Amino acid sequence: MMSALELAEAGLSVFVFDKGRAGQEASWAGGGIISPLYPWRYAPSITALATWSQQAFPDLIASLNESTGIDSELSTEGMLVTATDEREKALAWGVGLSPKVIEISDEEARVLEPNVVLDETPLWMPRISSVRNSRMGRALRQACLNHPKIQLLEYREVILSGDLDSPKVSSQSQGYVSGRVVLAAGAWTGNMFTGVKLSCPIKPMKGQMLLFGPCDLVNRVVLANGRYAIPRADGRIIFGSTLEDVGFERIPDRDAFESLYASALSMIPILEEIPLEAQWAGFRPGSPEGLPWIGAVSDKLWVNSGHFRNGVVLSPASSRLLCDQMMDRTPIVDPTPYQPWKTL
Repeated sequence: MMSALELAEAGLSVFVFDKGRAGQEASWAGGGIISPLYPWRYAPSITALATWSQQAFPDLIASLNESTGIDSELSTEGMLVTATDEREKALAWGVGLSPKVIEISDEEARVLEPNVVLDETPLWMPRISSVRNSRMGRALRQACLNHPKIQLLEYREVILSGDLDSPKVSSQSQGYVSGRVVLAAGAWTGNMFTGVKLSCPIKPMKGQMLLFGPCDLVNRVVLANGRYAIPRADGRIIFGSTLEDVGFERIPDRDAFESLYASALSMIPILEEIPLEAQWAGFRPGSPEGLPWIGAVSDKLWVNSGHFRNGVVLSPASSRLLCDQMMDRTPIVDPTPYQPWKTL
């Protein structure tokens, strides 16, 4: 949807196909942290996209709120990182970057989050934000519906056929003619590429989440031992997540519940007194080293997918970068690391 809006704003007419209701897959199921988890572990190419996006998010969300009337609930309270043995690496990574990393005392951390158990001297990232991604998806959908150059076609499963030089798009036995085709199908991107006889490493990586009822026990994102708590404006807490290579197996399971619930109580013991409202699963578009494909497979076939765990945070930058390349504009960052041909 964000790619469609970028291309439409650049003057192109865009058809958007979704096999269901737009914004209901990974965009809905994730947590909405506007940062990679442990960002110092990622390649500079991921940092470049994330940094551009982080700077763009406040204006983006304000614009969506104004144009659609849907509040995406942007929170700018930062992220507290506990239980990491990568302190020196993290501090060195943050030097000179906007999402800087600060070492704080246990006492300072307890002032920020009095209900959180601190396993080690924590790190504080004051400029990290989060968004209620389900509401952001609703706002993007409405923006697409409102845009005169976008036709949003939902519940339309697409068949891609032909070859790289002349890809053909059909849905519900109807063919669609287009100058260029963009695959932004998330975890299903690899399946779509088989229609043009191309192998693609993007595949589903299942993640499961828990939702705790209104409690107002944390004020900002808290990250510990690879798991995170994210507060929502209504006082609820999202807690996640698992990482499972099981294909398109969507059903939430007991093992994941027990693992997540134990991690949640380890981080915030008082959550034991809070009702659990939901457990769900979604599919990240897994890719080698978490590096997305953003660019041309051929003159006619393009892709913007494979963002793995960072779809929300990278979405503004990757959509702008795709549009820059398609419109022959100066790109916001060097597009070379994300080119599909590097792994074809």
